[in-house]
Parts: sequence; structure tokens; C-alpha cells
Amino acid sequence: MTNRYETVFILTPVLSEDQTKEAVTKFKDLLKKGSGKIRHEESWGMRKLAYPIQKKSSGFYHLIEFESDPAFIDKLETEYRRDERIIRFLTVAMDKHHVSFAERRRDRKAATADGEAPAAKPARAPRKKKEETPNA
Repeated sequence: MTNRYETVFILTPVLSEDQTKEAVTKFKDLLKKGSGKIRHEESWGMRKLAYPIQKKSSGFYHLIEFESDPAFIDKLETEYRRDERIIRFLTVAMDKHHVSFAERRRDRKAATADGEAPAAKPARAPRKKKEETPNA
């Protein structure tokens, strides 16, 4: 039985662009060898960390959404721990609500990238002021 997962990992900021791509490729290949199927992948680029990790204040973020057996997650996370280029990681099992949210987010992102205007939120009606009644 396969489940759907989302993993985000942060690479150390001292890596070159080629080294970053090599690290990402390593984990994508590991997923494919572990009978996983990659559904989506996003590179978020260099981002500032919320707090310093290993005396570093920024890192390269990368997200991979995939399907795999639950037993494979332990192997994946062991590889994250062994790789000195990874400073943090998080793997989450996706439920049906998480999957639908991720798909809507991707669709909205693709629509804005294609030049379409994002779907506008319905306008809120202005609030009515309470009528003041004089105290008699």
C-alpha cells in the first residue's frame, strides 16, 4: 500500500548551484529506487531561516511530493541525517485535504505564471452601523 507524502529539506547555504542540484538529484534518485513515484517538485531557493541552525541564517529550500510505501520513509530520513549538506528536513503524510490543498495551490500558482489573473475573492458587504437610540 502506498501513501502520499510531502518532504521539505533545507540545504546548507555554502553550496554552489551545481552542488545544490546534485544533492536534490541524489534524493530524487533515492525516491525512484525505493519504488516511490514523484508527483511534484518545487525549489523555493535561498530563504532566511526563522532562527540560526549550525550558525547559518539561510538555506536552500526544496519540496518534493511523492507516493511511497510507509517503510521507505525511515530509509529516506536516515539518508537525510547522513548527508552533511542537509541542515533540516520534514516529511509529512498527506491526507485527502492536504492533497486537495496542494493541488489548488499549484493550479493557482500555474495560473498566475501563465499571466492569468488569480481568482478574486468575493467582495465583503460593508458593515452596517448600529443606529444609536437616545436614552429616554
